[in-house]
Amino acid sequence: MISEELLKSYGATIEHYRQGDIIFNEHEKPKYYYQILSGRVKLNHYNEEGNELIFAILDEGLSVCEMLLFIDQTFPVNAVVFDQVSVLRLPKVKFIEMLDDHPKVSRDVNRFLAERLYQKYMMLENNSSKYANVRIKGVLDYHKSFSPEQTPFSFKVPLTRKQIAAMTGLRIETVIRGIKKFEKEGVLRISNGKIHF
Repeated sequence: MISEELLKSYGATIEHYRQGDIIFNEHEKPKYYYQILSGRVKLNHYNEEGNELIFAILDEGLSVCEMLLFIDQTFPVNAVVFDQVSVLRLPKVKFIEMLDDHPKVSRDVNRFLAERLYQKYMMLENNSSKYANVRIKGVLDYHKSFSPEQTPFSFKVPLTRKQIAAMTGLRIETVIRGIKKFEKEGVLRISNGKIHF
């Protein structure tokens, strides 16, 4: 989202994490801007029964909960590393200074935040549906929206059926049936167990 060179010029460092590491926990105060250089990070929360709810899975190039740098709130989610991850980490005060110094970058960040917020509204709308197929397709649409390639079947979904279930509040069996139904309808393709949407 923001060039690596610009972030480094304001003091960003590259941090490396292993699978299962926690970049930050919910209820912590945001202190840094994080941008993923490689790997994937999931944003999750555990409900009162101890079930994991996944809010997002972030890939290379995306930032992690950057919107909280603009308000005085704690993280509502955990940021957990899926596989080995490298991130650029810039202190909050330097991030704000960079945006003040570079109005175009600030506008780009605002546009990105607006797009993400729009997609979150769409996910919320889909997840409030009583129909499983609407919830499942909402997750697929949301993740494909970040891909530059939008043609049918061009997006290899980086989620397992279990992760889709955790994002939609559905049972894994329901997700599996829904995916098979979508395949029969030509909405998606499955190749070597991977969903192409």
